[in-house]
Amino acid sequence: MRIIDDRREGYLEVLSTLFPHSGRAYVVGITGNPGAGKSTLVDRLIENYRASGKKVGVIAVDPTSPFTGGAILGDRIRMQRHFLDPNVFIRSLATRGHLGGLSRSAGDVIRVLDAFGCDVILVETVGVGQDELEVTRMAHTTLVIVPPGMGDDIQAIKAGILEIADVFAVNKADREGADSTVRDLEQMMSLGHEVSSVTRGHSAAGSHVKAERKAGEPWRPPVIKTVAVKNEGVADVIRACEEHRKYLETTDDGQRKALSRATEELHAIFRDALLTAAESRAKAALEDALKRSLSRTTDPYSSSAEIVRGLLAGEF
Repeated sequence: MRIIDDRREGYLEVLSTLFPHSGRAYVVGITGNPGAGKSTLVDRLIENYRASGKKVGVIAVDPTSPFTGGAILGDRIRMQRHFLDPNVFIRSLATRGHLGGLSRSAGDVIRVLDAFGCDVILVETVGVGQDELEVTRMAHTTLVIVPPGMGDDIQAIKAGILEIADVFAVNKADREGADSTVRDLEQMMSLGHEVSSVTRGHSAAGSHVKAERKAGEPWRPPVIKTVAVKNEGVADVIRACEEHRKYLETTDDGQRKALSRATEELHAIFRDALLTAAESRAKAALEDALKRSLSRTTDPYSSSAEIVRGLLAGEF
């Protein structure tokens, strides 16, 4: 795994070998604001998936140390009770400064866990903002965790993270403000979705809001109330995710999303390969351009354009 994460020599050959053995795992992206209880809920999801006999892989993405480049929070500490389970593999990855919230190797590590035989792969992102939505391009289902009492904050970030959810979990639902947060989420979704018949089930634990979707209608994210520390509502979250998985597998919308994910992945790998090759071939020209930029004799824009022209002309 270290070879893949650090992109050491030979990692591409490893990934090529593993590719035919991948494509079977169900990937769930888990994101939300800091303090929403992501790691606690992930820990409970592992527990519930294992109880049903699933082999689980977990990628916990942490902020990057400015000194070592490594992960500094170590979410694996919160999941240490699963360490001795041979059917659970937990890996912490640093963002390495990547603005999308996931390092470039995250998708490759997902493929390794997939080929390893994991039935479910949980990808927990670092606490995200509006622009850190890259997990949606790697996951089949995106679970957004929202703490209670956000109030107007939901509207403030509506244009960002909340719009990428396939399933909402209002965690810490035993606290004041949980019901109003559920209502706020429902109202927000009603602005962008045709409101269909909505059934509200209110059990003491794990109550949730679920839209009754008719055949041909688009997916509308259900809102699940959870108390992860007490394992309440977690089974409801898994059921909602499985319903979304079935939706993806049986609808044209799901096929379009699968094509979009594959296209995004191919283009990302191509851009990475192209950049690596270009930097290698134009190494001397880049070093010369750096010297001229530092001396202010040539601007970096002109130098870059010149190097690109040279690459296209086969001069390097």
